[in-house]
Amino acid sequence: MDDEESILEIMSQMLRRRGFDVSCARDGAEAVAAHRDAMAAGARFDTVVMDLTIPGGVGGREAIHQLLAIDPGVRAVVSSGHSNDPVMARPMEHGFVGALPKPYSIAELVAALQRALA
Repeated sequence: MDDEESILEIMSQMLRRRGFDVSCARDGAEAVAAHRDAMAAGARFDTVVMDLTIPGGVGGREAIHQLLAIDPGVRAVVSSGHSNDPVMARPMEHGFVGALPKPYSIAELVAALQRALA
């Protein structure tokens, strides 16, 4: 989940090339709805990567609480360029299983996903 279209497009293409199934969302509300729909279809997401803040929209900070309410086992990674934010410094205290500072490479994204799935 990210509000930057270019990040969604490039990273989803790169992840698909590495064998991942990918769904994209532009804000937290879209991500929560997609997760709810996937669960209802019996195809729960293995992990979720969420941008911490979405200008004018629901960011990861708010959306993680909604995700945890519908799926207490959700494995979410928070991502942000604001490395000094308390959520990035202590993601587990805020419901995330890890943090991925921006900018990141595809290798760093894959590593963060692998840690989240472990």
